[in-house]
Amino acid sequence: MDNNQEIIDSSEVNMISAISHLETELAKIRAGKANPIMLKGVSVEYYGNMTPLNQVASVSTPNAQTISIQPWEKDMLEEIEKSIINSNLGLNPVNNGESLLINIPPLTEERRVELTKIAKSESEAAKVSIRNSRKDTNNKIKALDISEDLKSNLEIDSQELTDKYIKKVDEMFTLKEKDILTL
Repeated sequence: MDNNQEIIDSSEVNMISAISHLETELAKIRAGKANPIMLKGVSVEYYGNMTPLNQVASVSTPNAQTISIQPWEKDMLEEIEKSIINSNLGLNPVNNGESLLINIPPLTEERRVELTKIAKSESEAAKVSIRNSRKDTNNKIKALDISEDLKSNLEIDSQELTDKYIKKVDEMFTLKEKDILTL
């Protein structure tokens, strides 16, 4: 019986992984509000090494439309500015000699619709991953040398897990969609 539960547990680990990946992808979709995570992929040359921005500067959001970057070493200001401009994020930092400020303009209605479609696509990909995990689990269950009743119970457990995580994906998408569409 213990081995049977391992199959279900393994499936749940895969489903949790799909949820975690979705969280990361949805966080990258900007909703018109300033968020330090928008600069997550930016690296800066620091003493010859490419270093994540958050390891050479403090990144904060003083208000919903502004990201502030305060380097720990003042001479890094121009290097950070150059890295942000070259990151293809479409952000233009303003250097005031002390820190960098990035104004995040409000999204157009067209862009909001486009971002909602991207969020929907990421959500659908997570659902596919969860369903594939269920399919793999059900194939493993069918191969087990146990009674049909036990197989049926395991398949029910697998479906309940699938339903739980699909519902979570839908909830995450609904929240993100609301975030994107709210002015």
